[in-house]
Amino acid sequence: MSQQGAQRPLQVACPQCKIAVAWSEDNPHRPFCSHRCRLLDLGAWADESHRIAGEPAMDESSIDEWVAQAERDAHLNG
Repeated sequence: MSQQGAQRPLQVACPQCKIAVAWSEDNPHRPFCSHRCRLLDLGAWADESHRIAGEPAMDESSIDEWVAQAERDAHLNG
């Protein structure tokens, strides 16, 4: 690799607007291109437009039913 290539910062696409952005300490918003894009992304997480796939969370009524069933099973087996 050349000397010039070793000093050139990595270029990444802004997750919000896809503009090429230098991944360096000179960019306080990395991996975003600007404060605006950073806030837009945060807002998308806050209103759940962005989410990580997984199993749905249990609601309290399901937990209460499982506890009641476990107590009935313990009573029948004990």
